[in-house]
Amino acid sequence: MSDQRKNFFNLHDERRGIPRTLAEGVTTRVFPGEHAMLSVVTLAPGSKGKLHHHAEEQWGMMLEGKALRIQGDSQIPVQKGDFWRTPPNVPHTIVAGSEGALVLDVFSPPREDYTKPGSGFGSAGT
Repeated sequence: MSDQRKNFFNLHDERRGIPRTLAEGVTTRVFPGEHAMLSVVTLAPGSKGKLHHHAEEQWGMMLEGKALRIQGDSQIPVQKGDFWRTPPNVPHTIVAGSEGALVLDVFSPPREDYTKPGSGFGSAGT
């Protein structure tokens, strides 16, 4: 693969990215960069992540489906096209709707605990 081609990806190419199983029915492929990290999260219908927090700022965007975003003391319904910011150290999770969901998360700075394959939501608030 050429040096430039290694920096191009496809949302649906499951062969690329660092795989992680976050919870039952919740998987991700992680793409770390120098100053930011992307995570393509697939949620099975009705699946739920674990309430957690971390030091990195996180942005999320609902690419497909619907879900309930739990963030701090709020529960906000989200659907395709919605996006949100999660400040550092704010407890959060997501519950997929009946059709499941596909979410793009962006972390800054990159999460060290997501730079290798594994499971769980990482070290902080796991």
